[in-house]
Amino acid sequence: MTIITRYQAFQRIKQLCIRSFALGAWLLATTATANDSDLPKGHFILPESGNMVGQVYTVTASDDDTLLDIAREHNVGYEEIRLANPDVSIWMPGEGTEVVIPGQFILPDEPRTGIVINVAELRLYYYPDVGEGETPRVETYPIGIGRDAYNTPLGITKTTMRLESPAWYPPASIRQEAAERGDPPPAVVPPGPDNPLGQFAILLDIPGYLIHGTNQPDGIGMRASRGCIRMHSEDIESIFWRVPVGTQVNIIDAPIKLGWDSDGEAYIQAFTATDEKAFGMETLLDVVGLIEQHDNDSGRSINYEQVREVLEEATGQIVPLG
Repeated sequence: MTIITRYQAFQRIKQLCIRSFALGAWLLATTATANDSDLPKGHFILPESGNMVGQVYTVTASDDDTLLDIAREHNVGYEEIRLANPDVSIWMPGEGTEVVIPGQFILPDEPRTGIVINVAELRLYYYPDVGEGETPRVETYPIGIGRDAYNTPLGITKTTMRLESPAWYPPASIRQEAAERGDPPPAVVPPGPDNPLGQFAILLDIPGYLIHGTNQPDGIGMRASRGCIRMHSEDIESIFWRVPVGTQVNIIDAPIKLGWDSDGEAYIQAFTATDEKAFGMETLLDVVGLIEQHDNDSGRSINYEQVREVLEEATGQIVPLG
């Protein structure tokens, strides 16, 4: 056996191990019946009542941690960790610093099927199909999306193909910009550390748009791509083997989310709108109307000023109403 053949065999065995690990995590999740602590990070049993999963908690930074290191380890993105810790340095939190992990999520107000991507939230939700006797659950991951002038398209689409170790063909716009800088890119970038698609890519039924890995992980949780949905390498790897071709993908822009826990208590969460327009009085009245409609005759007194402040600040934090 030649060295090249041995290397190829090693890579194949490695991928089979990775696939087995992913399937093992999937089996663990589908058979879990105790609580969310039995599941991998970002995996949650769907609540029987309410629409909230997870919890906010704190961790202690070590001397060599960055806030981005902590965010990645705990399944949150750049904007999420930054907004939850506005007074903590991104690059040098400092040994012993308490870091808030915003690990609680309000599920999008959309059908719980396939993949739901909320661009305002910079987050992907995946609802795997479950068989009889399996526990319904949701998985959620931070993502990077399109920056200004390259907005990620909205609407319902589906997955069409899965590509392992994809090559990247720079589009005409990138080639033109690079040529103007005097640094024209190659016609194709082969798989490897310089490939911006990472090791795994899922094609969507929207020409030119993919869910893929990245060789620039610091951009996860930011609006930094040309419209594609970027994921951490371990996250795309986790779902890659389990998302069937033809899975529905619902891309929404929901900067305001209302939540209710299992006890019926109400919560609100607001993100900066992708068009960066301020939420006006009409939005405030619409939100209050939705809260009243859900509560019906609960007798809850709605604090208009509190709701207005949450919309105005748009920090992405989940705030209890009351």
